[in-house]
Amino acid sequence: MFVTGGSAGIGRALAVRHASLGATVGVTGRRPEALAALAAEWPGRIVPIVADVRDAAAMQDRAAAFMDRHGCPSLVYANAGISIGTLTEQSGDAEVFREILDTNVLGLAQTFGPFLSPMQARGSGTLVGIASVAGLRGLPGASAYAASKAAAIAYLESLRIESRAYGIRVVTVCPGYIATGMTEHNPYPMPFLLAADDAARRIARIARDGRSFAIVPWQMAIVGRVMKVLPDWLWDRALAGAARKPRRAPPPA
Repeated sequence: MFVTGGSAGIGRALAVRHASLGATVGVTGRRPEALAALAAEWPGRIVPIVADVRDAAAMQDRAAAFMDRHGCPSLVYANAGISIGTLTEQSGDAEVFREILDTNVLGLAQTFGPFLSPMQARGSGTLVGIASVAGLRGLPGASAYAASKAAAIAYLESLRIESRAYGIRVVTVCPGYIATGMTEHNPYPMPFLLAADDAARRIARIARDGRSFAIVPWQMAIVGRVMKVLPDWLWDRALAGAARKPRRAPPPA
């Protein structure tokens, strides 16, 4: 298998879970030291791959090198993602918007792209995209993140329909709150918070079971359904005074 964003969090937990079950796992990330430490824990099972999903050429090159040595994976997780608070009126946040969309949306396509033709030729494979419950409704202070995850959900649905005829499954997973570096500084309650290992166990089961769309955990799936059907006036009122995701601190003058 192959997973992006494997230096920490859900990606690392997914890599460890599959390595523990005997898989050879290609793990990409932007932090070579963290990847090397992970590979040292699982010699011969985890293949560390330094790459940024925003770099299409690098992803193509690293994926080709992995397949040359290990063959086309049966399972690919596009997991790399970032979450940073944004405000449209802050001109400095324009670059943050771009970074979030490049990572959370284009990163999906640039992860899956190198593997699609080999999977099509083989007639099988599973592609799992990690979206978010945040993609179901707009969230104040997290406009770029919510937009990116809404786009991810739509992209994965399109890809699912395109890939069905080739025997390739495309799975959309929308986690709720997971205890990772992306959530540790959130200044608001996080109901049904899951440990990364627990989330990885559930996501791996979803990838195996044949579902096309799932929200993790099941309690958050109920919340997600309510979110989708609330009228705009009630959603707006409910979130009017909500705490917001912290923005990136500006560089020192």
